[in-house]
Amino acid sequence: MFTLGRFRSLREPFIRANSTLEALSVRRILGRRNPKYPAIRPSINLERPREWNPPVALGAIPAYDEAVAYIRADATAVQSEADALRLLLENGDIPLESVKDAKAKLDVLETMAQINLPEVRWKAANGMANMSQNVYRHLIEQRWRNEGALDLLMERIYQMHVIPDVLPLLQPTVDLRVVFPEAPPKNVVLRARAKRKTAPVEPGVFLVNEQTRRPPKLYTTVFHPESRLYTLLMVDPDVPDEESQTFKTYLHWLQPNITLSATTAGLLPSASHMPYIPPHPARGTPYHRYVLLLLPHANPGAKLSLSPGPLKRDAFDVRKFVHENALRTDGGGAFMWRAVWDEESSRIWKDDIKKPEPRYGYAPKPDPYVGLKEMRKYV
Repeated sequence: MFTLGRFRSLREPFIRANSTLEALSVRRILGRRNPKYPAIRPSINLERPREWNPPVALGAIPAYDEAVAYIRADATAVQSEADALRLLLENGDIPLESVKDAKAKLDVLETMAQINLPEVRWKAANGMANMSQNVYRHLIEQRWRNEGALDLLMERIYQMHVIPDVLPLLQPTVDLRVVFPEAPPKNVVLRARAKRKTAPVEPGVFLVNEQTRRPPKLYTTVFHPESRLYTLLMVDPDVPDEESQTFKTYLHWLQPNITLSATTAGLLPSASHMPYIPPHPARGTPYHRYVLLLLPHANPGAKLSLSPGPLKRDAFDVRKFVHENALRTDGGGAFMWRAVWDEESSRIWKDDIKKPEPRYGYAPKPDPYVGLKEMRKYV
C-alpha cells in the first residue's frame, strides 16, 4: 500500500538533489565575489618551506637505499677535498699566481659536493633554491639554458631581426620575464564583469594595446652572487621615417642604474628616468616590435650620469647610447613582443602622446579608365 510516509521517503532524495544544485548555482554566482577556497596543500616557497622526504620508506627498496648512501658518501668525499682547499687558501699556502685558479676550483668542488643530493635537487625544482649557494645558481641557470626558455628567446630575436636591427650582438645571461594582463574578452558584457588576470608573456607574441597600457611587471633571475649595475631600455625600431623613407627607433622607457645580484633579483623596481610610454602603432603601418633590453654596465659599480632633463625619444640611437654609456651586449637580458594598430592605439595618441595621429599607407593607384567612365555609354 502506498502511504504518505513512503511518498516522503521517495521524495527526500529529489529534495536533497535540488537543494544541492541550488547551493552549487548560488556558490557559482557568489564565487566571483568570495575568495576561492584555500588549497589543500599550500604552495611551497622560501616563506613556507618544506623539507624533502624520501619517496619510499627506508628499507622498502634496498637498491634505492644503497644508491642514496653512495651519493652521500661521494658528496662527503668531495666536500672534504673542498674543505682542505679552502684551508690552504685561508692560510696563504697557495702561490699568488695560482690563487684565482684555486678559488675557481673551490667553487667547482663545492658545487659538485651537493649537486647530486636529492634534497638539493628537490629544492631547486620546487622554488626553494638558496641563490647565495653556488649549487643552486648552477642548477637554475642550467635549467634556463637547457630546457628551452633561452632557446625560444634567441629564436624569436633572430627570426624577427631584432638582431641586427637594434643591436649587432646580444648574448643574454639574465633570465628576464615579462608579465602583462590577459587580453580583454571580445564580449562587451564579459569585458565589464570579468576580472583581468596577469600572466607571463611568451617572447614574440602579439599583444593588444590595451594589455600594454600600463608598464609590465618585470622579473629577473640573476646568476652572479655580487651586485652589479644594469640599465633597462624599451624601444620600438619600426617607426616610419618619412623624410628618409626608412624606419627610426622610438624610446618608450629608460631605467638606469638597477642593482641586481643572485640574492636581490626578482621584481624590478618601477622608478625610471624616462617614464613609460605605452605602445602606440600608427594606423597603416605593419606590426611593430617592442624590445626590452637589460644591459650590464662595463664597470659593474659605476652608475650612469645622465643629464637631468629627458632624452629625445624620437629617432633614438640605441647603438650610440650603448657606446657612449659603456653598456655591454655580451650579457644582460632581453625580451620582445609585437603589436598592431587598433582603436586603443588612437586613444593613446590622443591622451598620452597628445599629438595628431599619423596615418600611413600606399598612395592610391591612378585609374586608367577615368576618361571612359565619364563618357556616355548610349547615345
